[in-house]
Amino acid sequence: MVRKPVILITGANGEIGHGLIDHLVRQTQYGIVALDLKPLDESLHKYCTAALTGDILDQNLLQRLISEYEIHAIYHLAALLSTRAEFTPDTAHQVNVEGTLNLLKLAHEQSRWHGNPVKFLFPSSIAVYGLPNLKIKKIAGKIKEYQYNQPTTMYGCNKLYCEQLGRYFTMHYRQLAAEGHCSGVDFRAVRFPGLISAVTLPSGGTSDYAPEMIHAAAQGQPYPCFVSEEAQIPFMAMPDGIKALVQLADVSADRLSQRVYNVGAFSVTARDIRDRVLLAFPGAEITFNPDTAREGIVSTWPADVDDSLARQDWNWQPDYDADRAFHEYLIPMITKYYRSKLA
Repeated sequence: MVRKPVILITGANGEIGHGLIDHLVRQTQYGIVALDLKPLDESLHKYCTAALTGDILDQNLLQRLISEYEIHAIYHLAALLSTRAEFTPDTAHQVNVEGTLNLLKLAHEQSRWHGNPVKFLFPSSIAVYGLPNLKIKKIAGKIKEYQYNQPTTMYGCNKLYCEQLGRYFTMHYRQLAAEGHCSGVDFRAVRFPGLISAVTLPSGGTSDYAPEMIHAAAQGQPYPCFVSEEAQIPFMAMPDGIKALVQLADVSADRLSQRVYNVGAFSVTARDIRDRVLLAFPGAEITFNPDTAREGIVSTWPADVDDSLARQDWNWQPDYDADRAFHEYLIPMITKYYRSKLA
């Protein structure tokens, strides 16, 4: 049986997965295997060699992938996100850590089979940071990758540990083994700020107060924001998130000075977001009713990140600043979505 050369995308049914499939089908010589807990959107099946429904913790499924496909790159998007992870930390550890370890081992096995490095693209998060208080957050400025790596959430702990696992597999795997320690895994991670999408509905994530304001205003519903007016973190429009992963995947390994990179786009306060939404929806009712626990998490995340190494090593540059993100992408598309529902 001839094993088909492919790229594997886990968590493929999310918006990043959809965007990657659309990009890769036009750019790569390999087929695409999409994997998700839920069936892949029907419109994308025609672009994929296979669309599998399953769990990254399922060893039988992983063995099927090893036996049927020659995997040259993995985009590991599947994860249990921050808010849900706080309610089910044991499950979060299983999905986010054990699932990632399973796929790193799969990448190693695949490299041994076909003799080439397997690129492993990993979306990390500003949740890996944990600033101790608002005073330090205010004076710290843009945070570098190695600073304040003391996360306060299970999701942040999972992401930080998986970054280190990826670095270990790439640089130090089985370093005491007599036959050498090259794993064949080429791990690359992007630490995303709060990602804002105009296509998918917010799902209660810790940074979702930004899109929730727009969705509520577009529906004519009041919105009590769960953080204070002064709350500030970096954000990024979803198209730039997809762009960052693709750019990092494409760059030659010899240009990378590290394995984990911050990427930034714009940093705004909750008040800034409200003001932008009110420009588009003058009658919107947006109030601030901080939830102590959720705002406490946001307070530990940096007000902005230093992405100078991404700009230096692989020419990172976002397409969307705050003005363009809100007034050319988010507000028009979300408004159109609700108008089409009323039509």
